[in-house]
Amino acid sequence: MIAERSVGIVAIGRNEGERLKACLRSLPAGSPAVYVDSGSSDDSVAFARSMNVSVVELDMSVPFTAARARNAGLEALLKQQPDLAFVQMIDGDCTLDAGWIAAGLDALAAEQDLAVVFGRLRERFPERSLYNRLCDLEWDVPLGDALACGGIALFRADRLAAAGGYDPTLIAGEEPDLCARLRAHGWRIRRIAPEMARHDAAMTRLGQYWRRAQRSGHAFAELAWRGRGAPDPLWRRQVKSILVWAGLLPAMIAAAAVAALVVTPWAWLGALGLLLLYPLQIARLGQRERRNGLPTNLAFSRASLLVAGKFAELQGVLLYHWRRLAGRTSRLIEYKGATASR
Repeated sequence: MIAERSVGIVAIGRNEGERLKACLRSLPAGSPAVYVDSGSSDDSVAFARSMNVSVVELDMSVPFTAARARNAGLEALLKQQPDLAFVQMIDGDCTLDAGWIAAGLDALAAEQDLAVVFGRLRERFPERSLYNRLCDLEWDVPLGDALACGGIALFRADRLAAAGGYDPTLIAGEEPDLCARLRAHGWRIRRIAPEMARHDAAMTRLGQYWRRAQRSGHAFAELAWRGRGAPDPLWRRQVKSILVWAGLLPAMIAAAAVAALVVTPWAWLGALGLLLLYPLQIARLGQRERRNGLPTNLAFSRASLLVAGKFAELQGVLLYHWRRLAGRTSRLIEYKGATASR
């Protein structure tokens, strides 16, 4: 068994308050840890130092991204421990499960071509809102080899460094971008069964869900655009789905409605038929979720929000391309209270 002290921890956060305190308290004793703070106005930095955790305070005159924070943490950690073999990434709104590091190390020890492993991420308070519950479901990805991990994962430090770390310019989607580079080197990513961490999404309002979906759309668009010359660009299928459901189909409905007003009333039938595709899609997705074991109410709630979320994702797609064409730097799209800069 690999010793847990061979693992360093990088935690990142901004104004996480009690959640950060819980996060740092959950880290394994004896493992070197770095906390990267992104302009907190609470006592995050002071608390981290009181826990004997090294602190990196980012220069906030440079646009903040989670990727930039993780890179800064990794750099600081490797300066302290140049021969460190493994790095656990964790966000300040998460707590690490007590048995996770040992389970992750066992998986990495068993297969040398594994670059990163991740386990079951749970929502800490799924009962507080439908949106929290949906996050918990979203994180239950299939076991086995995966195309990408999330933000909470255990890496081989040398593989992470060899792949170039995270792209600090990405405001979201930095994990699949990194994992694509890891896979290009012939290394693998795997989801394993053990519980890994508890996450506090703190998402209780539709507006938060909407902004989170908008951020996803922005990430889909950016990764698809950057990989457009590759045989299978990241997220190309997702962007096409967004454009069809939130762009092309509404445009066709509008065109049919105009035709009904200007050309023939029979065109209303076409508009109605196209409009019915939305409830049919919700029904299809809801039935799929029921087959996967969800209760009926939750299954159709999830299906409805997935379909509605396409419109939020389209906003993110359009925002990315507007920023790109205008030569503007992408800024965070946050859903926990802060307003994203345009």
